[in-house]
Amino acid sequence: MRPVSVHNEWDPLEEIIVGTAIGAQFPKAERSFQILEFPQHQLSDMPSGPFPDFVIEETEEDLEALVAVLKKLNVRVRRPDVTDLSKSFGSSEWQSSGLYNYCPRDILLCVDDMIIESPSPLRARYFEVHAYQNLLIEYMQNGCRWLSAPKGRLADESYLETGAKHVRLGNLEPAFDAANVLRMGEDLLYLVSSTGNELGCQWLQSILGSRYRVHPLHDLYVDTHIDSTITLLRPGLVLINSDRVPKHKLPAVFKNWDVLWSPEVVDIGYTGQPYATKWIGLNFLMVNPNLAIVDKNQLPLIKALESHRIEVIPLELRHARTLGGGFHCVTLDVVRKGSLENYL
Repeated sequence: MRPVSVHNEWDPLEEIIVGTAIGAQFPKAERSFQILEFPQHQLSDMPSGPFPDFVIEETEEDLEALVAVLKKLNVRVRRPDVTDLSKSFGSSEWQSSGLYNYCPRDILLCVDDMIIESPSPLRARYFEVHAYQNLLIEYMQNGCRWLSAPKGRLADESYLETGAKHVRLGNLEPAFDAANVLRMGEDLLYLVSSTGNELGCQWLQSILGSRYRVHPLHDLYVDTHIDSTITLLRPGLVLINSDRVPKHKLPAVFKNWDVLWSPEVVDIGYTGQPYATKWIGLNFLMVNPNLAIVDKNQLPLIKALESHRIEVIPLELRHARTLGGGFHCVTLDVVRKGSLENYL
């Protein structure tokens, strides 16, 4: 078995990285975080500083419960190092501090035997990958291809003040979060949004080569990532966020697939300033084509999945809205048992 081997979002899971909330904070107020994450705020009104201790403690409890369940399912679980996120860093053009090591899905993308560091447009995430470096070295030494996208300048002109209803990331250099991407064999979906631009899509296609097709998706969801908007359940079945994707905008790749339009989600609430919408309730992890780990509060979603013969393990992340990450966000599947196929 290769140290990294992933072809889609649903093959049987064998190894995974689970993030940590230890040290999580809102970074220093600066332009990239304001424009991309809190466009409704003025820079002077931005949240900043550590999350409350009880949020961290309860989230770590929830993550440990997730780890315990995965281990019972015979999934090997890896964790990032704890790093000091309070230190300032930057370039000649900007200064920031760290965010967290809670969401490995955002900064690392596994495709086949490759693990790719994504060029996040958020300055606070510039060095976040360092928490995973020991794992990356291990994977590389065991045969994984470890790649890193070009680090951007992230200059002020990269960020567009066009309002909350428009894409706010310019197209000056390749920039995207790994969570803008979903894998479905020889095809990958790439959400063009405020955390992923066209040049990022072109760079990813150039790295993956002719064996893969990267499909840019436009005008679906302008804010951040794809994984609370589209969830690939198994070959031929996809869950679509019915609030964000009208039926006439269903991506053409799903024309021959069965579509499960999402039910209304249950708002789990938040502490302080929310870092995710209520739709984080749709952010869940497929363990295999017939088993999902889902927020236990999302009873309508659980019922909908069960009606399509998908068994559900109900768990919770009590502060998913506060920290901005559900079960898909806080994990990175490293090994799934399967082969590269064409599902279109």
